[in-house]
Amino acid sequence: MKNNYEIVFFGTDTFSTHILDGLKTAGLLPKLIITVPDKKAGRGLILTPSIVKKWAELNKINTLEPEKLNDEFGLKLSAVGCDLFVVASYGKIIPQAILDIPKHKVLNVHPSLLPKYRGATPIQSQILSNDKNVGVTIMLIDAEVDHGPIICSSKIYLEHWPVRSSELETILGKEGGKILSDTIPRWVEGSITPIVQNHQEATFTKKIKKEDGLLDLSSDHYKNFLKFCAYENSIGVYFLVFKRNREIKVKITDAYFNDGIFKPKTVVPEGGRKMLYEDFLRGLS
Repeated sequence: MKNNYEIVFFGTDTFSTHILDGLKTAGLLPKLIITVPDKKAGRGLILTPSIVKKWAELNKINTLEPEKLNDEFGLKLSAVGCDLFVVASYGKIIPQAILDIPKHKVLNVHPSLLPKYRGATPIQSQILSNDKNVGVTIMLIDAEVDHGPIICSSKIYLEHWPVRSSELETILGKEGGKILSDTIPRWVEGSITPIVQNHQEATFTKKIKKEDGLLDLSSDHYKNFLKFCAYENSIGVYFLVFKRNREIKVKITDAYFNDGIFKPKTVVPEGGRKMLYEDFLRGLS
């Protein structure tokens, strides 16, 4: 397919790369990719590019990594010349002045069935809520977060539930890339009429804090497993134990749920190394 569309893509994380993969498969590679600046990471605090910047370099696409989406950046973007902006898990609020630049406006790929799960953590929140009605939505961005009219959506049936957040991110990202690629030509041609969201049905997600990963292993086992699945790709989950008269934090790196029981498989005690959960318990006795 010949790419007749001048697209600028905004994205940062793994979900974004799944969308980009879908655009590439459809022959709709962006002209330019906007992502976040390199950040210090790891024990050595080495400046590390976002996974989207790495994807762009691999596919020989130029990037811009603005600290702020200000007037200076807007002028640079206007000079590029483009028909359409696409946003997928970018992580920054885009000012109206920038949203007004492209002729065919700005499409957002959101990993939930809007108006449910608006906000920054839809993937984790769907798992935490034990909501099997998962899917992805293409919407037209307006001034409010995940508020704009819907262009199209796709509900996905999952044979196994719950799934871990990394798996759900992949599933929704691949589906998002597919329906976005199918949608762009029709949207640019003017053959799609956006549908206003039912704002009374909207639900909102919250930002994740490290302390959200704390588990009480004696409490609801299924809820503990949902937490493990939701957070395994971000903050992780942990529990606290007393050892040698002090409280230590124990991170759960793998776990399973069987016959109503949540059980860790491998753990990393604070200041220690990864080990089997059974070995850790023996060390407590």
